[in-house]
Amino acid sequence: MTGPLVPFREVVLKVHSRCDLACDHCYVFEHADQSWRTRPKTISDEVIFQTAQRLAEHAAAYALPSVSVILHGGEPLLAGPARLRRICEELTSAFDGVAALDLRIHTNGLQLSPRYLDLFSEYDVKVGISLDGDRAANDRHRRFADGRSSHPLVLKAVELLRQERYRHLNLGLLCTVDIENDAHAVLDALIELEPPLIDFLLPHATWDDPPPRPDGSPTAYADWLLAVHDRWQELGRPVPVRIFSSVLSTLNGGPSLTESLGLAPTDLVVVETDGSLEQVDSLKSAYEGAAATGFDVFTHAFDEVAAHPGVRARQLGLEGVSGTCRRCPVVRSCGGGLYTHRYSSAGPGEGFDNPSVYCHDLAALVHGIEARTPADSVAPAVADPGELLATQEDLTRTLLARLNADLDGRGGERWAAAWELATTLEGSAEGGRGLDRVLAHPYTRSWLFDALEALGEDRPEAGRTAADGLQALLAAAAVRAGLDLRVPVSYRDGALVLPTLGRLTVGGPGERGTVLVRATGDGFLAGRADDASDGRRIGAVRRPGPGWLPVRGFALPGSPSPDHGFVIDDLDPYRDCFTAPAAAALDAPAAERLAAVLTDAWALIEERAPACGARPADRPMTLTPLTGLTPGEPSVGRHGYGALGIGADEGVGTLALALVRGVRRAEFRALVDVTDLYAADGSWEHRMPWGEESVPFSRLLAGTYERLGLAVFDPRYRDGVPQALDTLEGAAELTIGGKQLISLMRKEF
Repeated sequence: MTGPLVPFREVVLKVHSRCDLACDHCYVFEHADQSWRTRPKTISDEVIFQTAQRLAEHAAAYALPSVSVILHGGEPLLAGPARLRRICEELTSAFDGVAALDLRIHTNGLQLSPRYLDLFSEYDVKVGISLDGDRAANDRHRRFADGRSSHPLVLKAVELLRQERYRHLNLGLLCTVDIENDAHAVLDALIELEPPLIDFLLPHATWDDPPPRPDGSPTAYADWLLAVHDRWQELGRPVPVRIFSSVLSTLNGGPSLTESLGLAPTDLVVVETDGSLEQVDSLKSAYEGAAATGFDVFTHAFDEVAAHPGVRARQLGLEGVSGTCRRCPVVRSCGGGLYTHRYSSAGPGEGFDNPSVYCHDLAALVHGIEARTPADSVAPAVADPGELLATQEDLTRTLLARLNADLDGRGGERWAAAWELATTLEGSAEGGRGLDRVLAHPYTRSWLFDALEALGEDRPEAGRTAADGLQALLAAAAVRAGLDLRVPVSYRDGALVLPTLGRLTVGGPGERGTVLVRATGDGFLAGRADDASDGRRIGAVRRPGPGWLPVRGFALPGSPSPDHGFVIDDLDPYRDCFTAPAAAALDAPAAERLAAVLTDAWALIEERAPACGARPADRPMTLTPLTGLTPGEPSVGRHGYGALGIGADEGVGTLALALVRGVRRAEFRALVDVTDLYAADGSWEHRMPWGEESVPFSRLLAGTYERLGLAVFDPRYRDGVPQALDTLEGAAELTIGGKQLISLMRKEF
């Protein structure tokens, strides 16, 4: 098996190999592997020390920021407080200065007492307790060897952990599913204890030893969990439930949150009481020796275990599941199920090359949670253009806040003063509207990207460039708001540029300096910073003045103002963010000619496809002339939503096609910016019907979205769209948001 080793970030340390309960569903004592019988009862000092040293070396070699160590058994509390203290001391000492240490213990709780919890508080050892629900549910499996109930003692342990002085140690409750139990009663009993987390676990089973299904239903476990889910929803989701959170995360393009679901590679190793290094513990349910590696902490490094074929098999992601699973659309969420649950000793899938024995349950669970999750609650921007604009503006503000944080003083007094002014503008109604307008300007995003890159590369001019850009934005915002504020703005090469407004000549070529900008009733005043007066009136927002070249705005037919039309921005210094170079500033006749062609092109779009969505709704489309474009091909560059690069000499029909195509591309890219429409892109390839080539999902989705918009304008583009939609709809990469988009595309078609 090829590829880099995946380092271990989680270690299960067996500190005691016996237990004080006789749970009949325990994989350690009741399933196929009985190696516990030959292990020492308690971990020795030598194993503790060697494990701590080996693990710290592993963390240092891979520069791991943190490692989790889970104290386990049997029942780990049977090791006693003195032995547990020794373990905490050795691990803490070994990890000092190497990596953060996350210590945890999983226990049945019977031995838990203040003596243990005071020790755990000293070393910040988090505690997870196993409890299967109310007394009837818990006593179905979790009893003493003589048949006595363990429930009262477990509740006592949970109540102890809920005390204020120990609450910070509470990891939550682990509940093994039994479909004979009442789903609602189990959940209600667990929620009543107010745990920080509930973790439902499917009972370990294989194809050789399948789980009980009293009614014969292939989805009995999914039905039980969905009954829990519905009750959980009804109660207002009072406690996080890991299995539900994991499915929702993967449905929305995020990672799995549990080892039992999802395609993330395993990063867990087990250290037994004798120092043996083993694979994930649940493999003991498959067959005798299934978890064994032949390695131990005395003679082997953790790297050697990471390279073991059995461990590597669980690090292959999609390639590590069966062919049946790879073709299944829910594989991103279920991940083929827990590796152990795939085992069969016979048949064509001998070994672990099978779907999970819970395959039908997992599919029904994923589909059930998806059906219970309204798409607009997780991806509102897909269906609502206003929400898309809002999320795009939120993204710009987030980037601005990140720039402020990353500067960390490198912007100097100029940045600090500008940031204070931004706060002032934000605090007034007029200033807030002006600031909103310039932050919504597409090339504000381009400036932010450049400034963040400069900081990341530690360029010496990074702080100055950031301050220059923010000052120009704030001056434009103040002018738009008509606020009587003096804003210093740097100029270069003799020109001052105010984003969304225009360019003012203030000096000769190559000259640079600072001017003060102050709004007036119908424009602004600008004067040099060393001039004691307010300066002379040398610019106006809507009326050209000496040396002033405005950004040109044009209203579309039937629109109330240029704010509902388009602007030709051939002045902004950050407009050169497309794949093709920006054209030089247009002279007045050329700008008027382009505006006339644009108006006619929009009229043609409205005539042929009035509902194609080419006209922006509540702010102007920013159009920037570029050179070297293929006719009819716009450019969507590295900027915020609402800008297109177009050819300056296109005919009406060609430009209309370019606008429709460009609007669709820009809208799709804006959606991808703020919504996870797909995940695991590139894991599969799909045939593109109109090109006969196989492409990643992202390319097929983007091409279909664009082609669908073009088809409304020109029916010839309809060819292949139905087939593409069918392919997309059955693809494993789709998230809930992506499925919502496909549904809207079908309605549009």
